[in-house]
Amino acid sequence: MSEMGGGRRARPSSPELNRLRAEIDELDRRIVGLLNERAELTRAVWHEKVAIGRRAIRDREREREVLLRVSIANEGPISQVDLLAIYRRLIASARALETAERARLERDVDEQPEPPSA
Repeated sequence: MSEMGGGRRARPSSPELNRLRAEIDELDRRIVGLLNERAELTRAVWHEKVAIGRRAIRDREREREVLLRVSIANEGPISQVDLLAIYRRLIASARALETAERARLERDVDEQPEPPSA
């Protein structure tokens, strides 16, 4: 192998390896898009919870349903343990987003000027 600038060695490659990596890169872009779409839906869910008077951010029953549904849908090769870890992290991220939305809403309400008294 030849030396490249900065002391790094060239990594062996092939057209097939490059093609596969390009497919992974495209999938990663799509996954990021889907994750952000999911996050936007999470925001919409939170706003709907507020509209119907639900105060709790965490819904353990819903979380169990999501984890069960993805477990059933998993046909591999990702292990159940790894898939559930990913989804637990997604759920935690959704809760953090809801918490931030709640704080922003409360801050906005607190900053509204009071109407002048008559």
